[in-house]
Amino acid sequence: MRFSRSLRFRVATAFATIGGVISLVAAMGIYVGVRDAGERLIDETLTAEIQDYLSRRSRNPQSQPPATATLLGYVLPARQGEAVPPAAIAAWRPGLHEIRLGDTYYRVAIADRAGSRYFLLYNETLFRQQQASLILYLAGFVALMTLLSGGLALWLAERVIEPVKALARRVRDVRPDAHPGRIAEDFPPDEVGELARAFEQTLDRLADFIDRERAFTADVSHELRTPIAVIRGAAEVLLADDTRPDKDRQRLERIERGAADMADLSTALLAMARERDDERREPVDLAALLEESVDKHRHLLGGRPVELGLEIVAQPRVAADANLVAIVIANLLRNSFTYTERGSVRIRLDARTLTVADTGLGIPRAALDKVFQRLYKGAHSEGAGIGLSLVKKICDRYGWSIALDSEEGRGTRAVLTFDAA
Repeated sequence: MRFSRSLRFRVATAFATIGGVISLVAAMGIYVGVRDAGERLIDETLTAEIQDYLSRRSRNPQSQPPATATLLGYVLPARQGEAVPPAAIAAWRPGLHEIRLGDTYYRVAIADRAGSRYFLLYNETLFRQQQASLILYLAGFVALMTLLSGGLALWLAERVIEPVKALARRVRDVRPDAHPGRIAEDFPPDEVGELARAFEQTLDRLADFIDRERAFTADVSHELRTPIAVIRGAAEVLLADDTRPDKDRQRLERIERGAADMADLSTALLAMARERDDERREPVDLAALLEESVDKHRHLLGGRPVELGLEIVAQPRVAADANLVAIVIANLLRNSFTYTERGSVRIRLDARTLTVADTGLGIPRAALDKVFQRLYKGAHSEGAGIGLSLVKKICDRYGWSIALDSEEGRGTRAVLTFDAA
C-alpha cells in the first residue's frame, strides 16, 4: 500500500503511537490513583463508623447496629431479635477485609470491645460502578488523544514535508536537455536547502556530462557519415560498370547494403541518444517496412534449403522513429536468417504482433535470460552482442514487449508486441 509507505503516514503513525502510549500510561495512573483514593476513603469511613458505633454502644447498650443500603452492622454474641453476621466472616480477626456475598462486594471492618465482636459491612456496588464508568471514560480519553495525536502529526508532517515534496516536484520536472537553474535559492537554509544544493550540484554534473555526450555523438555521427557515404558512392560507381562479373557485382551489392545498414544504424543510435521529448515520431507502416527488410536481408539465407514464408494479415502503423523500428525488424530477421541452416523461416504480421519463427540452431534455456543483456554473445554469435540489447532498449522506449521462446537444435520464436497508432 503506497500510503502506508509514505513518510507523512509513518510520522503520523509514530506520533499517534506515542500519544496513545502516553495517554494509556496517564489513564492507568489516574485509574490506580482514583481506585486507591476510593479504597482509602471507604476504609476511613468504615473505621470512623465502627468507632462511632462503639462509642454509641458504650453509652447506650441498646443501640442498634447500622442497617442501611450502604452499611450493615452486626454484633456477636447477638441479642434476641438481632441479625447475625454471615458465617463466612464470623471467625475473621479484627481489621479490614474484603468479601463477596452473591453478586455484591463488601468492605468489612471488625473490632472487639468488652467481650463482643462488632462487624460493619460497606456495600461497594456504587464504588465499583463508578470504577467501571471511569474505565470507559479513560478508554475514550486514550482513543481521543491517540486520534488527536495522529491528526496533529499529519498536519505537522504535511507542513514539515511540504518543502521536500516541492523539491521532489522541481527535480521531477527537470529535463536533461534544459538546465533547471538555481534550485537551492527557492528553499530555506536548512536540511532541505542542503539537499536542494546537493541536487543542484548533481544536476550540474549531469548537464555537463550530457553536453559532452551530445558533442561526442554529433562528432562521431559526422565522422561516420563521411566514410560511409564514400563507401556507398564507390560501390554505386563500381556497380554502374556493366562489364563486371556477377560474383564481383554480388560482393559490391553486399558492400552497398552493409554501408546502408551502417548509415541507418548510425542514425538510429543518434535517435536513441536524444531525449524522448525531442524525438521525431511519425506513423510508420510496419507492413511496408517489413517487406523492405525481408528483401534487404534475404541474401543472408545464402541459397540454403530454407523455405521463407511471409504472411501479412494487417497493415498496422506505429508512432515511432522509422529508423528505430527498422533496427528492431532487421535484428529479428538477421538472427533468424543467419542461424537457420535448413527448414523454414515463418514471418507473420498482424494488428498487434510481429512473429518470426524459424527451425534454426535455437538458444539454450540457460541463455534465454541473458540474450537481452548488453555485450552478451551466444556460442554461435559472430556479432558484438549489441543487437538484441538494442532491440530491448527500443522496445522499452516505446512501451513494446519482445519475447523469445527457443529450444536448442529445434529453432526460435520471437514475438514483438506493439501498440498500433
